[in-house]
Amino acid sequence: MGCISSKEVKHTPGYEDPALLAKETPCKFSYIPPFSVSEVEALYELFKKLSSSIINDGLIHKEEFQLALFRNRKRRNLFSDRIFDLFDLKRNGVIEFGEFVRSLGVFHPNAPVEDKIKFAFRLYDLRRTGFIEREELKEMVIALLHESDLVLSEDVIETIVDKTFSDADLKGDGKIDEDEWKQFVAKNPSLIKNMTLPYLKDITLAFPSFVLTSEVEESEI
Repeated sequence: MGCISSKEVKHTPGYEDPALLAKETPCKFSYIPPFSVSEVEALYELFKKLSSSIINDGLIHKEEFQLALFRNRKRRNLFSDRIFDLFDLKRNGVIEFGEFVRSLGVFHPNAPVEDKIKFAFRLYDLRRTGFIEREELKEMVIALLHESDLVLSEDVIETIVDKTFSDADLKGDGKIDEDEWKQFVAKNPSLIKNMTLPYLKDITLAFPSFVLTSEVEESEI
């Protein structure tokens, strides 16, 4: 199978070279994508499918992201909206390929636990204040319960939120900072269980038909 030249392929808007993404160093806006060149190429094929599922413009819109998560573009909730917002690094309402790879990297089984904890903190920090407040925690608990199709009374929800918040707010100042969150997750590792997607470790096997022959050999990186 011969190499596919980038000049012969029409790439989506925001396309970035898989070889550069695979060896990228971290910056303050994203995490290290722990993918090889062939894995990034496989993700690009997945990205193209997702970005053309509703609007064929090479960008993932919120409805397409929703469809990928729930197989239903109308079943939106706070949880999925927050993940979309965190993937949308440029905050322009769409997810480009580079943003897709960089953000998805934190869900890789080999991604550092510290990165997963930080991402989860940002997920709960709805108002981007650098702290998780009680009302933000309650909103996320309700969203997660809704996603799990669990129906609990308001009293039970309040009890869950009160217990969780009091356990995490070690300083007792009515808000959870990053250090408190890190300590809380260390005692309750199940909180970041959903921050790992096992299939990403074998992305080229999970999506064998998506893999293209790389122009850059792994040994050259």
